[in-house]
Amino acid sequence: MKFFLNKAHNYSNTALSSIVIALWLLSSAINADVDVEVPLSPIETIKIPAGEAIIGSDKKEREYGYSLDEAAYGHSITRERGWYDVEAKRQTIHLDTFSITKHLITNAQYAEFINSTGHPPPTVSQKEWQSYGLNHHFSGTEPYIWHSNKPPKGREQHPIVMVSHADAKAYAQWLSKKTGQKWQLPTEYQWEKAVRGTDGRYFPWGNDFNPGKLNSHDRGPFATLPVGSFANGKSPYGLLDGAGQVFEWTSTQASKGRHIVKGGSWDDKGCGVCRAAARHSRPNNIKHIIIGFRLVRE
Repeated sequence: MKFFLNKAHNYSNTALSSIVIALWLLSSAINADVDVEVPLSPIETIKIPAGEAIIGSDKKEREYGYSLDEAAYGHSITRERGWYDVEAKRQTIHLDTFSITKHLITNAQYAEFINSTGHPPPTVSQKEWQSYGLNHHFSGTEPYIWHSNKPPKGREQHPIVMVSHADAKAYAQWLSKKTGQKWQLPTEYQWEKAVRGTDGRYFPWGNDFNPGKLNSHDRGPFATLPVGSFANGKSPYGLLDGAGQVFEWTSTQASKGRHIVKGGSWDDKGCGVCRAAARHSRPNNIKHIIIGFRLVRE
């Protein structure tokens, strides 16, 4: 009898130890910086062939951009501040072949990254937001803030926003590991060629601004929309949302701690800043409701 009681006691200790070890391993896996297997949605890309392309702008194009803004806003602030004077000189360059995502990366696609890695979801505190010194009130961030690692309801196919430059790079690194392919943010010139083609047109569709071909403040709704909502505003290669919708991070550094963003946003009207040649920089750490990204694969 004593033998059997000892055996039962030993068995109980062994079983308890196994449970404790199993729980510890599970906890370690959850807290470790490792990928959890999450299904990957297809990411549609467009191949941009090697060759020459016209990038940058000349005085005539910049003047057109300023005149658009003046007509829309009723003032000359962009001209007075020389917003478009910093654009690259209109020139012809050669780029090697690359592929670029047809659409901006969506909330749904970014959610796969969040759920796989435990990376912090898009959010911002009022103190952090106010430190940016933006014109937008903090209350404007609420429709874009994630809760419980989930994107705002009904915005799954909207472009991801409120991501820093480092967040965008982290997504690209995760996607590279997941697919075995090399993904990264586009350079400014890669982005520009994919958006405007090779002939140096001002907008993806041509040289004349048309508010019906992009998501800008000119027609509203003064918020993001599902990606690809403006098929009639596609680039010569078929890229969508290259003008308006949200600004896009690039890999081109402007100065220490800042990178170039391109494309304009739903918050802009005019829309001189929505031209493909337009450029300005943002701090790497900013998480803005008007900045998202797309990726290239080389």
